[in-house]
Amino acid sequence: MHREQKIRVVLFLLSAAVFFIGLPFILSSALGYRFNPRALRFTKAGLIAIKTQPAGASVYLDKKLINGKTPTTITELLPGRYHLRIVLEDYYPWAAEVDVEAGKVARFEKIILFPTRLDIEKLNSDNCLSFWFDDKRGIVYYINRQDRGIYKSDLNKEDLEKICDFSGELGVPVRWKVSADGEKLLCFDARRLVVVPLHPQGGAGVEISPFASNITQESIVDAFWHSDNYHIIFVTQKNISVVEARSDSKPLILAALNKENTSCYYDAKADTLYFLDLQQAADGALYNNIYRLDLNTRFSAFKEMLKLRTNGQGHKDKKNP
Repeated sequence: MHREQKIRVVLFLLSAAVFFIGLPFILSSALGYRFNPRALRFTKAGLIAIKTQPAGASVYLDKKLINGKTPTTITELLPGRYHLRIVLEDYYPWAAEVDVEAGKVARFEKIILFPTRLDIEKLNSDNCLSFWFDDKRGIVYYINRQDRGIYKSDLNKEDLEKICDFSGELGVPVRWKVSADGEKLLCFDARRLVVVPLHPQGGAGVEISPFASNITQESIVDAFWHSDNYHIIFVTQKNISVVEARSDSKPLILAALNKENTSCYYDAKADTLYFLDLQQAADGALYNNIYRLDLNTRFSAFKEMLKLRTNGQGHKDKKNP
């Protein structure tokens, strides 16, 4: 009986020792802490939250496979840098170095895994030189390399139709933009503007032909459709001009530029042109400034600008920086 009592006392003391030794670890884990053997102290743990598209990917942390598939959260991580790798069959793997901070969540919730077998389909029937899209109508336009013709078809390669030829003076365009109504294509290179009706048959049964206009001796930087789908705003190395989309139209210079090859942006919704130009300050130095040209008016406003231009005002109304 005395021996049994000793055994019970020893077992009790061992249980108590295990309890009191393990209690800090239990409480620390419950409060989000982990024992750091390097620092010999308890440290607030961090987390990594992972979501992938598609889901169901395997996660490796420092080359060790983590239980569970994405979306998942890796908890109780000591602060530091980890190597994260995500793998899914038939998809390219994703990898990154992750810095985990104490008490914080490192979120990787916008991971897209791209398939190794891509869905690629040829849309054109012939040898294509260039192409562009009409997103609203779901139509692809392209220039055939052999006959320099413009063709259009839907995205299912059906309803193929030849619109016109880039032959003779039309040449081959460098850049192109479709009008907002989807009726006309503006093509241009350094010297010419070309307008191509995308629906050549007019409403009255009149055939509308494409035309080219050698409107400037200066290099064209960029060109834009006005929201009326009839006027074209174009920027050269020296001027900002507007021209009507007809073969006999003459350009109207809206503003002179001091900076060649300027940067410009056209807000088609507001009919506003933003451009960069040089202006001489009071100290004699030249500075780049951003200007805004509001064209959100009827064509009569362009005539008012022409009056300003002919009166010699031009850029003189701009204030020095």
